[in-house]
Amino acid sequence: MNTTVSNQRTKTYAATRNACKICAPLGASVVFKGVRNCVPLIHGSQGCSTYIRRYMISHYKEPMDIASTNFTEEAAIFGGERNFDTAVRNIIEQYNPESIAVASTCLSETIGDDMEKIIRQFKARHAGESLPDIFFASTPSYKGTHMDGFHAATLSLVKHFASSGEPTNKINVFPGFVSPQDIRNLKTILQDFGLEATFITDYDETMDNPSWYTYKNLPEGGTSIAQLQSAGSAMASVELGKTLAKQQEETAGTYLNHQFGIPKISLGLPIGIHESDAFFKALESLSGKESPAKYIAERGRLVDAYVDGHKYNFGKKAVVYGEEDLVIGLVSFLEEIGLDVVLCVSGGKSGQMKRILKEDIQIKSHTEILDDTDFEEMAERCREIRPDILIGNSKGYYISRELNIPLVRVGFPIHDRMGAQRVQHLAYIGTQSLFDKITNALIEKKQNESPVGYKYM
Repeated sequence: MNTTVSNQRTKTYAATRNACKICAPLGASVVFKGVRNCVPLIHGSQGCSTYIRRYMISHYKEPMDIASTNFTEEAAIFGGERNFDTAVRNIIEQYNPESIAVASTCLSETIGDDMEKIIRQFKARHAGESLPDIFFASTPSYKGTHMDGFHAATLSLVKHFASSGEPTNKINVFPGFVSPQDIRNLKTILQDFGLEATFITDYDETMDNPSWYTYKNLPEGGTSIAQLQSAGSAMASVELGKTLAKQQEETAGTYLNHQFGIPKISLGLPIGIHESDAFFKALESLSGKESPAKYIAERGRLVDAYVDGHKYNFGKKAVVYGEEDLVIGLVSFLEEIGLDVVLCVSGGKSGQMKRILKEDIQIKSHTEILDDTDFEEMAERCREIRPDILIGNSKGYYISRELNIPLVRVGFPIHDRMGAQRVQHLAYIGTQSLFDKITNALIEKKQNESPVGYKYM
């Protein structure tokens, strides 16, 4: 197959216009919210934490306490240690958390605040007091996207907490930035295989709570410190994300492998039949059991749906955008159902997305792949390509509205619809949900534009 992709376009501007990415501390905050009784602390200006809270509340529809060291002009010049001291003492007094997770910002990194030293000196000043665990992730947005912040925070967790101990039969699962519903589904699958897992991290409850009768300072749920400590004695780690498997720098899974000798299994996000098959095969190997009948049936129903919906999807032009690993997983799935992916877009700049789509997915030669790009460049290309459907987060809505084409909302953020925290992406059941949404969006578009307004398919 010819996999040469011609996508070298000369930019005619210097600035980013409507970024196709979000800030790194937001990604870190999602990870930290998945730690039990943990308060994220953004070391920087008040605006950073306000922006993060606003985005996360809009998507997850939950209370979202993200603390800030609240830099002023003085802190920006002389450093934020005094602000950090005040912020930590206020958090302890108001929340009494088990841990405080600190994420740096562009401002604090630019002025050179040494967070490891600041945390160490704070503990020294309060020696003898009962303090929560305090740890840190370096997450300036000028070094990457929300996904870089997400993975940096995950790595900081295992470096801070994981310790050696008696070997266990548990596995560590690094699911990536997926929905709470995806985490719940993954938990069920692992339980059905008889596998005990530590999710790093686990925000299926903390980001999608039941209704409370009384207000709680911190939501229930999350990965406990004891579970994080036991990550160093697991029998294996499963790390989801093809870009993680390809990148040269350290990941949480590679750290545990090098430090504690824990085998690492690297997989793509299990979207579509091919990638879901690989995921279930890995679980069969880890558990020594065949896939339960319920999942064989789910796979069979998905294959049947592919056949039923083929005539609606085949040859339709799709544009896919979002986090690099999500785009890769979606493209693998869309290739299976006959959609013609004409454009892939991400604000990420790992350099891995293009290579993986060409070499692993063997995407069509005419498909354009744009990474380290923005929504305005995507909009320009969409006006030329005239796709039939957009698949990505809600930030692309203005393009779908202008071009009068459907948008199927996946990933993060989804600001303009209910249920973003319950969107399913993974495994056969998640793929089935996506397949139905995409197929029905295309049918609805055709139906609405039909001069007869037919009632039957």
